[in-house]
Amino acid sequence: MGWITEDLIRRNAEHNDCVIFSLEELSLHQQEIERLEHIDKWCRDLKILYLQNNLIGKIENVSKLKKLEYLNLALNNIEKIENLEGCEELAKLDLTVNFIGELSSIKTLKHNIHLKELFLMGNPCASFDHYREFVVATLPQLKWLDGKEIEPSERIKALQEYSVIEPQIREQEKDHCLKRAKLKEEAQRKHQEEAKNEDKRSNAGFGGRWDTDINATLSSLESKDHLQAPDTEEHNTKKLDNSEDDLEFWNKPCLFTPESRLETLRHMENNGKSGKLRIDFSLKDSEKQIILDLAVYRYMDTSLINVDVQPTYVRVMIKGKPFQLVLPAEVKPDSSSAKRSQTTGHLVICMPKVGEVITGGQRAFTSVKTTSDRSSEYINTRSKHMEKLEVDPSKHSFPDVANIVQEKKHTPRRRPEPKIIPSEEDPTFEDNPEVPPLI
Repeated sequence: MGWITEDLIRRNAEHNDCVIFSLEELSLHQQEIERLEHIDKWCRDLKILYLQNNLIGKIENVSKLKKLEYLNLALNNIEKIENLEGCEELAKLDLTVNFIGELSSIKTLKHNIHLKELFLMGNPCASFDHYREFVVATLPQLKWLDGKEIEPSERIKALQEYSVIEPQIREQEKDHCLKRAKLKEEAQRKHQEEAKNEDKRSNAGFGGRWDTDINATLSSLESKDHLQAPDTEEHNTKKLDNSEDDLEFWNKPCLFTPESRLETLRHMENNGKSGKLRIDFSLKDSEKQIILDLAVYRYMDTSLINVDVQPTYVRVMIKGKPFQLVLPAEVKPDSSSAKRSQTTGHLVICMPKVGEVITGGQRAFTSVKTTSDRSSEYINTRSKHMEKLEVDPSKHSFPDVANIVQEKKHTPRRRPEPKIIPSEEDPTFEDNPEVPPLI
């Protein structure tokens, strides 16, 4: 059973720095909550509240949420609409797939004058004759019902037929209440019988199968090894019986009622008391990667699943319960991926293998090639390919691709030649006495 605690709210308030008194949006879906409490005291400024897919049986302790605009209570155990008058700003209410049979309880929503959208599909009352007409006529402020817009002509017609429709709705409510009373009695009787059977099993104990004599002889101690085999066999038989009981429980047909949902929760809690998770899985080991397929529940929210891939093992936390598996080879955690199947809901984890296996003892190293070795190897490979591609040049003429781009030859830089100074013997030389001689 899940409880609404301060720690739970703070863990879901990370977007608000874990401060709860100023929270405007809170999501507590799929937490197995059975009672709605404390939120109206700790989170007065809430505008959006998600509580879908829990086990809440009654709408309560939300009347002080004056700023609440959207309340989602889909997939719960609610049988009556009540205690929402104080939510003055409520504009959208989602009660999809609950157990509301008292359709007349929607009259309490007349005080929520800002209510524009209402969802009641999947409830027993949604199968009543003239269900939609009754709701449209009862709540004039509504604009949308079950995702369908309410037309003005539809509202006028519903108001005209309201006096005839209301008695019919009352009769259908009575029939539903009688059926629910019988189902509750049957569920209570079944629960009492199971409790008695459980008490009998616990009182029976081990049936005197264990020897408690302190003065055990030496021979009994020596025969300890011989006794281990029957104990192990007995343990395996007991484990097999538990698996068969579990399979029988899930294959047993039952009605969809609040009691059956609670019974399913109790069964899951009893199987999970050891802290271990029973879940089917398959492991596929190929040359390049390892694929783990976990058969998680199809409608489980992905936020409740946490995957941790390590080089030698993988750990999956499902609703706080661990599933851990040692891998047959070393994998790359950074390159791994986890996805949910859109058809089955299974969790598929793909983990690529590493090229080099690291063991606890000696370490296997691959030879490292230098750059020169790689270049020479590349040149040799290329020359081999070029030999295979050679053809007779007399039959085929093609340009020399290798010499299209001419490499520039490096020419050494020449020094400039010194100027020749004319000598006095030169016939064109004219000596000027005013010019000083060159040194």
